[in-house]
Amino acid sequence: MRQKNVKIVICAVTAVLTFSGIDIKANAATDVASVLPSAGVSYTLASNATSLKNIKEEAENEKTALKPEEADSVSGNASTKQTDNQDTDSKEAAAAKEKTEEEKETETEKPEDIQSAANEEKVIEETKEVDTSRLSESVLNDVRRRLNRKDEEENFKHLVIAKVNNYVNVRSIPSEEGEIVGKLYDKSVGTYISEENGWYEINSGSVTGYVKAEYCITGDDAVELAKQVGTRIATVATTTLFVREQAGTDSRVIGYVPDQEQLIVTEELDGWAKVNIEEGDGYVSMDYVNLSTEFVQAESKAEEEARLAKEEAERKAAQAAAARRAAEISGQSGSSKEQNVTYSVSGGSEMGRSVADYALQFVGNPYVYGGTSLTNGADCSGFVMSVYKNFGVSLPHSSAADRSVGAAVNGLENAQPGDLVCYSGHVALYIGNGQIVHASTSKTGIIVSNANYRTPLSVRRIF
Repeated sequence: MRQKNVKIVICAVTAVLTFSGIDIKANAATDVASVLPSAGVSYTLASNATSLKNIKEEAENEKTALKPEEADSVSGNASTKQTDNQDTDSKEAAAAKEKTEEEKETETEKPEDIQSAANEEKVIEETKEVDTSRLSESVLNDVRRRLNRKDEEENFKHLVIAKVNNYVNVRSIPSEEGEIVGKLYDKSVGTYISEENGWYEINSGSVTGYVKAEYCITGDDAVELAKQVGTRIATVATTTLFVREQAGTDSRVIGYVPDQEQLIVTEELDGWAKVNIEEGDGYVSMDYVNLSTEFVQAESKAEEEARLAKEEAERKAAQAAAARRAAEISGQSGSSKEQNVTYSVSGGSEMGRSVADYALQFVGNPYVYGGTSLTNGADCSGFVMSVYKNFGVSLPHSSAADRSVGAAVNGLENAQPGDLVCYSGHVALYIGNGQIVHASTSKTGIIVSNANYRTPLSVRRIF
């Protein structure tokens, strides 16, 4: 009897999709050719291949149609069937009998058996025999990451990116006669909607309108520029993420980051991302984060007017505060009050100043990862949360979530006392005069720092 050892398994891409529950057609293999070799898997899929789901079903149907002996062979469990009254007097006779029956069965092979064999050969031809059970989780994760990156880069083709010295106006109609509804600053990004007479219709932030095509790029040209101007973000997808000194599990842990925290990625290596946290630069495994790209978007006319008004008010307030500080310093006979002058709170709303004054009481207290106690220890978001709790405001225990609370403030230069200043994996309270108070690290505890000691991701106003 002709033995048919059929081993129907699925290539690395199918393994990835098995995890996510998504079905894919085998003729999409050409779309993933750039990612599979990196997983150490060579593969071939016929251009006219059916879907992988159909291949699997076809194989199962054929296996069911086979005789019991043939089915065991397909599953890799070939065995010789014996009856309870088998003749044990002569092993040679039994073997000869079995051989004769096998030859007889081969000679009388049915037409449907021949067709079944042909179908099996077709299945083998259209699938690569790769045992996915031997592929490590890290390999599957690598394939998944590369596929996601490929999809993201494909989406970059639909972006419109400003490439100018300052900004390009966004107008209500595709003409210079159109009303200016916003500005798309250099390296800012919008989403392509349509093109008309040398103008791109875009949506960016709260702005929808037209920009001159000659001042922007889109399509294939936008892909590489998008990688340069976008901010790469790693969102933590595990309860506690270890940040290591070097890229490797045997490297020293320098810090911990909680679930759903967002970190700025400065470099992507083989399975590791270099990120910035309060303790400094470190590396996190890509197996435990989700990567994405964020872009600066357009500013509407109303948003620009509000920003300029705030900047003018802040400028006047800063001048007045500077005059008061100068008067205080000149009236002091010693330096015993210099510390209080450094930490003085000025400008902004009365409630915001009260928040900043209250937070400053706890300078010098310890930092504790996951903590929320202002006296016995808190982490960065726990500190901010507990300070605002005293004023009846409920904030999340997450610096990433803090980036969405309150109202957006356009830049650190417009921050007021009590505002939240969000960094990569960190959050602090602005106290005025370019300074913040924050639960920094386990080594430093709660301290006052310059607000620009790291690059902020956003500033949020609660009061």
